[in-house]
Amino acid sequence: MHKIQIGISSCLLGEEVRYDGGHKRNVYIISTLAQYFDFKSICPEMAIGLGVPRPTIRQVDMGQGVRVVGVNDVSLDVTDRLRSFSQEACGNLQGISGYILKKDSPSCGMERVRVYNSSDMPEKRGRGIFANALMQAHPNLPVEEEGRLMDPMLRENFIERVFIYFRWQQLINSGLTAQKLIEFHTRHKFNLLAHDEPVYRQLGRMVAEVDDDNLQALANNYIDMLMGGLKKPASRKRHTNVLMHIMGFFKNQLSAEDKQEMLDILDAYRLGRVPLIVPITMLRHHLRRNPHPYIEQQYYMNPYPEELMLRNSL
Repeated sequence: MHKIQIGISSCLLGEEVRYDGGHKRNVYIISTLAQYFDFKSICPEMAIGLGVPRPTIRQVDMGQGVRVVGVNDVSLDVTDRLRSFSQEACGNLQGISGYILKKDSPSCGMERVRVYNSSDMPEKRGRGIFANALMQAHPNLPVEEEGRLMDPMLRENFIERVFIYFRWQQLINSGLTAQKLIEFHTRHKFNLLAHDEPVYRQLGRMVAEVDDDNLQALANNYIDMLMGGLKKPASRKRHTNVLMHIMGFFKNQLSAEDKQEMLDILDAYRLGRVPLIVPITMLRHHLRRNPHPYIEQQYYMNPYPEELMLRNSL
């Protein structure tokens, strides 16, 4: 399988770039995700020449804006250097399909970064300088922090978005046509329905109106709405709705006993008694016996490599 390239904070790969010469090597990233992703690592603080070891820095609200300064020496102000590097580096990140950031970092933290107020008290309301530039330059790029990846639902959501965004990038690189956009949307319908039904319906209406004249403008709106909708984690209720939709395509081919068994499994999933992989596996079993071309092309049935076992914990 072609490995997908994603960006990552260097310390998460075990690179000794922390202020104290250490790292924050993440075992899940190194042992599991590395089998499917190629990593482009960046440490903004090293990139602007702070070196290792280096004085610790933090975000401080100076009254006229937040600055990144030394903990023990506020005259060490690296805000402008970080912003300049981040804007340039993020402008060159065209080939990646996702990014994993180091949580809490004054440069890389995605959210709830400590900002110290005038009383020298921390308030978790900031975002790292590099992280902010990244998310502004690439608003549709799947971005997550390594700490949040330990949550099964957030981990699955991020990886699903990476694979979908990668397929979109492939579509654009192959030469976008109205027919290709329709096919892309058709194959991802159930993925989106599991996340955000209103966006699912909006995009359905949008794609129905695509033609050669409005293709580019529509495509830009399409990917904005798609990636925005996919950020909403899929709940058991919404997954159950999708699974019922899929079952509806071949329910008339099932015996009364098979149909009842399938409904019982769906109910057990909805109530939290079994993980998502159980009804998915049963649906695949019935689809092998009762093939349906429309369902077979749905990425929802296989959104990413099964070996990641993400649906085993949902």
